[in-house]
Amino acid sequence: MERLENREAWDNWTLYNMSYDVVKTNLITEFKGLQSPKYLPNLTPLTHQLEAAETVIERMNGKAILADEVGLGKTIEAGLILKEYLVRGLVKKALILVPASLVNQWIEELNQKFHIPVIQYRKNYDLNYCDIVVMSIDMAKRSPHRERIYEQDYDLIIIDEAHKLKNHKTKSYEFVQNLKKKFCLLLTATPIQNNVFELFYLISLLKPGHLGNYEAFKASFSASKHDVENDEYLKGLVNQVMVRNRRQDTGIEWTNRHVEILPIDFTPEEKEVYDLISELKNVTTVFSDSFSMITLQREMCSSKEATNLTLTKMRERCSNPDEIKYVDDIIRKLDVLEINSKAEKAFEIISRAKDKVIIFTEYRATQTYLQWFLYSKGISNVPFNGQFNKNKREWMKQQFKENAQVLIATESGSEGINLQFCHHVINFDLPWNPMKLEQRIGRVHRLGQEHDVHIYNLAIQNTIEDHILDLLYVKIGVFEKVVGELDDILSDFKESI
Repeated sequence: MERLENREAWDNWTLYNMSYDVVKTNLITEFKGLQSPKYLPNLTPLTHQLEAAETVIERMNGKAILADEVGLGKTIEAGLILKEYLVRGLVKKALILVPASLVNQWIEELNQKFHIPVIQYRKNYDLNYCDIVVMSIDMAKRSPHRERIYEQDYDLIIIDEAHKLKNHKTKSYEFVQNLKKKFCLLLTATPIQNNVFELFYLISLLKPGHLGNYEAFKASFSASKHDVENDEYLKGLVNQVMVRNRRQDTGIEWTNRHVEILPIDFTPEEKEVYDLISELKNVTTVFSDSFSMITLQREMCSSKEATNLTLTKMRERCSNPDEIKYVDDIIRKLDVLEINSKAEKAFEIISRAKDKVIIFTEYRATQTYLQWFLYSKGISNVPFNGQFNKNKREWMKQQFKENAQVLIATESGSEGINLQFCHHVINFDLPWNPMKLEQRIGRVHRLGQEHDVHIYNLAIQNTIEDHILDLLYVKIGVFEKVVGELDDILSDFKESI
């Protein structure tokens, strides 16, 4: 209006140059190299993160497994890839599926570090008007959300903790398989958890047929759960769809990881109860299946409290008076046990450490027992488990950081919390899965850790835990054959003994 009324000239050389510069800046003259970092003033990505993003975009066509070791910033890599595709106009609609406990963490990172307007999905939202959404995978795979998501055409799907998809028989896997997607990122530090077929199914999600069908894969690599042949050829195929950075390859100076297995002997009284439990399969059909027997043996290696709960439930299924009497005798002997050898060893480690310690246990009953046991020894502690909501999890983490010496966590504590202020981890119960150990250790041995990390794996000798250790080593061997080397998570058991 100013120009019309005052009859001013329409051309303005300064405005023209500014406009020209804007257009020139937005032009992407070649596909090589990342454009997104210059739009991220709040983020300085590390070299390995930039290289991972470039590799996925330029060589893998946006379909990849991001399998960096725990704590190296897979979320940052996924954010860079998403931002790059947004800048280039190749992605307009994206869905990010994560465990419920990590939803807020993802939203915070993408909003603050990447300036990506991502929202958390709510059940009354219309997905037609939600461009970039983060939601819990457990919620997404249920009706009516599943059907609403299936109606959408997504340019990019990102799945965190992708190892939880496991195989084609799980609902999560089937759900992800049926999504309409152009690009797909699977994030997991542990693409093989228990057996090599888990990796086959993950890769089949990204690129169906890349490893052949199930029968062809099995035949080509003589694949069984815990072994493969032609592993170098297989590793080459895997590396076409997987980016994996190890701590030692990042050029960052990492603190050391000191790992040891501490063999423990049962007291004669504990051993007697353990042997009686092992005999149950010969006494009653209720305990004849191997799963029930192994569960009880593992619980006995953890605490009498965990054992008692299972034994009492199973006793109710006994009908024969002799069977009931045998079980009652075990329960009586359990009740009078005064010493938990493993707990005593944990107390010894904590006393020696004089520092913050995380204890991981497989059982809630053991968690409760350890709380009481450590309090009785004058050691402040807080629990952490999957039943806590987001606020309580944050509160417990804060309490551990500021007030308590020990955090006693069940398996849920090995995901989604970063505890670099702690330098000691006690694996009170050994899992069947070596990758769970890696996840646990990764809570403390990650970017930002300034001290050496000490890992103590407790194992009762001459029990089921000997078998668990042997199997863990076998599974680690398969992982290293197909995926690549692992940092120490167990130590050399033979030498420790």
